[in-house]
Amino acid sequence: MPFIGSKVSVKISKEKEGIIKTKLGKAIELIPGKSETYLMVGFEDEYSLYFAGEKLEKGAFVEVKIFGKTSKDAYEKLTEAICNIYEEELEIPQNEIYVKYEEVSDWGWNGRNF
Repeated sequence: MPFIGSKVSVKISKEKEGIIKTKLGKAIELIPGKSETYLMVGFEDEYSLYFAGEKLEKGAFVEVKIFGKTSKDAYEKLTEAICNIYEEELEIPQNEIYVKYEEVSDWGWNGRNF
């Protein structure tokens, strides 16, 4: 089960949220064995982000959590896809998009753990 959470400094319309969610659903397939079937996506818009002491007018911090492990190559491909999605849909420059990955060994759902 992957989770992609986004904190962005700009406003996201419901229409754009749907488009980004759909594109992230396709992009998660770059991680072997992952698909939109179990993907959870969350958005926090109009979020105050600062980097190096400066406010990011157009910036994004994206967290990707996956159950299990994958390769650095898969993460490289997913980072490229995520940066393209946020640049295309929210006009956030790729050099203001930061992506964090976390591999989770224990994940609970439906009253039990995987």
